[in-house]
Amino acid sequence: MSHAVAEVAGALRSRFAGEILCPEDSEFAAAHTIWNGMVQRTPGLILRCANVADVQAAVRACSVAGVLTAIRCGGHSLAGFSSCDGGVVLDLSRMRDVTVDPSRRTARAAGGCLLGSIDTATQAAGLAFPAGVVSHTGASGLILGGGTGWLTRLCGLSCDNVEAFTLVTADGALLRADSGENSDLYWALRGGGGNFGVVTEFELRLHPIRCVLLASAWSKGADALRVLRFWREFMPAVPDALKWNVSLMLAPDTAQVPAELRGRVAVSHGVAWFGGEDEGRLWLKKILAAVAPSAACTETKSFLALQTMADSEFPHGARYYTKSGYFLQLDDSTIERMVESLATVPSARSQIELAYLGGAAARVDAAETAFGDRGAPFITNLLAHWNDAHHDEVNVAWVRRLFATLRPRMKPGVYVNFMSGDEAERVPEAYSARWERLLAIKQKYDPRNFFRLNQNIRAANTARSVS
Repeated sequence: MSHAVAEVAGALRSRFAGEILCPEDSEFAAAHTIWNGMVQRTPGLILRCANVADVQAAVRACSVAGVLTAIRCGGHSLAGFSSCDGGVVLDLSRMRDVTVDPSRRTARAAGGCLLGSIDTATQAAGLAFPAGVVSHTGASGLILGGGTGWLTRLCGLSCDNVEAFTLVTADGALLRADSGENSDLYWALRGGGGNFGVVTEFELRLHPIRCVLLASAWSKGADALRVLRFWREFMPAVPDALKWNVSLMLAPDTAQVPAELRGRVAVSHGVAWFGGEDEGRLWLKKILAAVAPSAACTETKSFLALQTMADSEFPHGARYYTKSGYFLQLDDSTIERMVESLATVPSARSQIELAYLGGAAARVDAAETAFGDRGAPFITNLLAHWNDAHHDEVNVAWVRRLFATLRPRMKPGVYVNFMSGDEAERVPEAYSARWERLLAIKQKYDPRNFFRLNQNIRAANTARSVS
């Protein structure tokens, strides 16, 4: 433990309601593990905050000591920003209370909540918050970066559905940010990431959703060009209630996949309808007739089942690496290059994720929030997923090579929640015309860049050295 970290532990020991975990403590090994095993870190100290006062005290102590500090809610940061080597982790996992007001269709969610924490509480009232698709994701990181998922087209991004934030800033102050109070900060927190403070509470807008009509299907790789041509031309005219996600991958060896597709290049479809069932069945029938998949299943699922459906596909401790971008148009050549790349994919778990955005998210004015691109409807995420550390180089190289091939056709911009830890030069690209305004707000609320373990917006006079 460094002198600075020891100084933090000493300063807090008599006035910290939560747990102070040192490397020699029995719980430390489990407590410092994060989701992406490729970017596992070993901090010098973990502070499990029990309440807002703990967060304030921890921020003040770490700031005074000048120690590198990471903020952890679910530990799901692709880039590994949920932890750090040798520094301090502020762990909010004990702060997961959710209070729902059914009459107002709102909820208050504490800063350490997982998506599953929110879904469980809100679904008890028949309400849903638009968020991601893996329930063990930390809500805070997802929301602050924007937040896309099954409800994006119908209800907007996660950050579009936050009415207020309560946060601890770099000086330890507790602030509220909404449309009337600290409105500049409210603007920045909706997409600007963890650059401005530790959010201890979100006030969320909810929507009346209990179930979904879902079609899951598999198409042969040989049909990918035909299928994706239909998809790209079909989606611009569909209702907001329809969300159709597509992934290109090697089909897994599971009962849901026809035997002749297993281990081969295939197209996976997830088509969700959030509306009247009769109308939804007509839309799904039309899609499946046009796609003519090798296998398909249509069923009504609870929203909770939908939100946990992908949990096992993205387990803690596996190794992940991504690169992402937007397309204004998805031309045939781009589709062909994606499909061809799977002939050399090193891991059968890797995939090329494609989603069509538009809908409610696209109708929010680009200047209304800090979130990046809302104008390019096609978003792709090149996701490598493997287990063995000896295979890091080949998997990372596959993503980088494919990205370099596709990037000339992409529109400038990137979704910060899909960025890996080696893309700092793309952060200004992510925010585009909003960059200068974000710099000014960062300068106002965190001029020393205390909150720097994120896709970082570096203030002009930032100190570059850390203890």
